[in-house]
Amino acid sequence: MKQEDGELDSLVRKRIRALRVAQGWSLDDLAARAQLSQSTLSRIENGHRRLALDQLVTLARALDTSLDQLVETAADDVVSNPAHDAAHGLMRWPIRADPGMSVVRQRMVNPPPDSPSRLRAHPGREWLVVLSGRAVLLLGNRRFTLEVNQAAEFPTMLPHAIGMDGGPCEILGIFDRDARRGHQAEEGG
Repeated sequence: MKQEDGELDSLVRKRIRALRVAQGWSLDDLAARAQLSQSTLSRIENGHRRLALDQLVTLARALDTSLDQLVETAADDVVSNPAHDAAHGLMRWPIRADPGMSVVRQRMVNPPPDSPSRLRAHPGREWLVVLSGRAVLLLGNRRFTLEVNQAAEFPTMLPHAIGMDGGPCEILGIFDRDARRGHQAEEGG
């Protein structure tokens, strides 16, 4: 067995135990859910029994996770740096697990547009939280004032715009693939 295999084996065993404990389950509880004996489960968690694929599949189901997530290795590149977009006053971070998603931090220094014709709609969903200041979200015919730590989530097919209220504000947003594309088209890039 190669060293990487031993590290993966150890990681999977720790993950099984951690998921069990996080659910508040005893060895008996998980063993019953997985239709294994408590002794077998204990030996699996402690490294005294070989990890068999059929048991991993059963344990993944019992733990309400997927086999992929159960055996996923730790990524070497867990830290990512933002891409700066000075022209639009924002930073973007891609989400590696779903390249279509991105996280955006933006400082807003303008109020939202005063004309309903300047609201934009496009496919997708957005989620945002106010980090500082106050923001105004125009969504269809509605106007929402968002304070620090308040969040909004909405389908972007509703005509929308966001801006500051009374002074600069910063927001952190999560955009799905379609919403990201819609905003890139509006920004011209």
